[in-house]
Amino acid sequence: MAGSKPAATSIFDVNLRTGTVALMLVVLLATTIMAPPATQAQTFSVIHYFTGGGDGANPGARLILDSGGSLYGGTELGGNSSEYCAPTCGTVFKISHARSGWAFTPLYLFHGTDGSSPTAINFGPDGILYGTAGYLFNLEPPASACKSAICYWTETVLYDGCCVFYAGPLIFDGEGNLYGTSAEGGIVNRCSGGLGCGFVYEMTPSDEDYWNESNLFIFNSGSAHPSGGVIFDQSGNLYGTTAGLYGGDGFGSVFELTPSGSGWTENTLYQFTSQFGTPGSFPTAGVILDAAGNFYGATTTGGSGGGGTVFELTHPGSGWSYNLLYSFTGSGYLPGVHQSLIMDAAGNLYGTTYYDGAYNEGSVFKLTPSGGNWTYTSLHDFTGGSDGANPDAGLILDSNGNLYGTTLAGGHTGANCASYLSYQCGVVFEITP
Repeated sequence: MAGSKPAATSIFDVNLRTGTVALMLVVLLATTIMAPPATQAQTFSVIHYFTGGGDGANPGARLILDSGGSLYGGTELGGNSSEYCAPTCGTVFKISHARSGWAFTPLYLFHGTDGSSPTAINFGPDGILYGTAGYLFNLEPPASACKSAICYWTETVLYDGCCVFYAGPLIFDGEGNLYGTSAEGGIVNRCSGGLGCGFVYEMTPSDEDYWNESNLFIFNSGSAHPSGGVIFDQSGNLYGTTAGLYGGDGFGSVFELTPSGSGWTENTLYQFTSQFGTPGSFPTAGVILDAAGNFYGATTTGGSGGGGTVFELTHPGSGWSYNLLYSFTGSGYLPGVHQSLIMDAAGNLYGTTYYDGAYNEGSVFKLTPSGGNWTYTSLHDFTGGSDGANPDAGLILDSNGNLYGTTLAGGHTGANCASYLSYQCGVVFEITP
């Protein structure tokens, strides 16, 4: 029911059923100053090249991990062709460790009437894989052992509400209810394009095969379009960002939603006020929390270098204080960080940029705190070739310190890949320490 509290004890918790350790972090930070870039030996490898066929193309959903170390993700295109999709409908896939490296398995190919282009997936507390692809769905493996090369999973459409754009990661509370954001929808004829300013939603199961949606908060004007998902704190409050992005819709914000009686009350923790200002603008990524109650987030543009920023919000007393951790140098449309950062047990931050990097094709980076400063380390700069380009979905970290992510473009080319990405299909990559 609306306003239910999470059972987890971690403030920043990447679902334990995905095999990623929940992080209890205390990071003591003073006012931060940008430190010079550092270099660090890392091993980058591509573990799958998408072809645009049955494996999919242009992965946009953030990867998740299960307890056995297998990766799961979703693609915007590839798979089936349908009159309901343009031109193909997308897939959900699994990549598992194999004796010679990695084995790729397509789990589901969308048809359009059952959803398309999955934007997020996650395991629920019941161990079932849930996702959003225009609709809310779940996927379950075959009841009997697979006796062929490919045995697709069974999809159940749980909610088929019209005309919303579900975006960002999905989270669950201790009662199994699901929470997320829609970048559009809500009150029509509001915000740019008249499609609505977006909302934060809760999905609750009403029976085995259908869920109910509740809009916890509908954005109205000013700062709108939440696209980075939400997170819980230990008190059951929700936090996220609005991206702004469009003329008249603001430059983005960090918000808090507090359960209050039968509804939720919004409180703006920080408002971005300029497209080109030092703090940055258009935070499409959500925020994360450490155990000390500090928020970390990123913007896609602005900052002193024009390529977006990484920032921290602290709560020294009354109000919230903005601290700039790093400013990227980038060019192009929204060149900076598109999805939420992740943090390891030592307090290091990791993320990806979309157009930044030595070749302006995106990068994987690490920010290390030291004595009140933060040191930037480039872990990989994408070239736009076989290594991929334009990482859009963020990173995931396993218990051994290996990083995994995807790129929208680069890799192989194919007819069923996105035309706006020059028909490049994207890759899945691994970075080992």
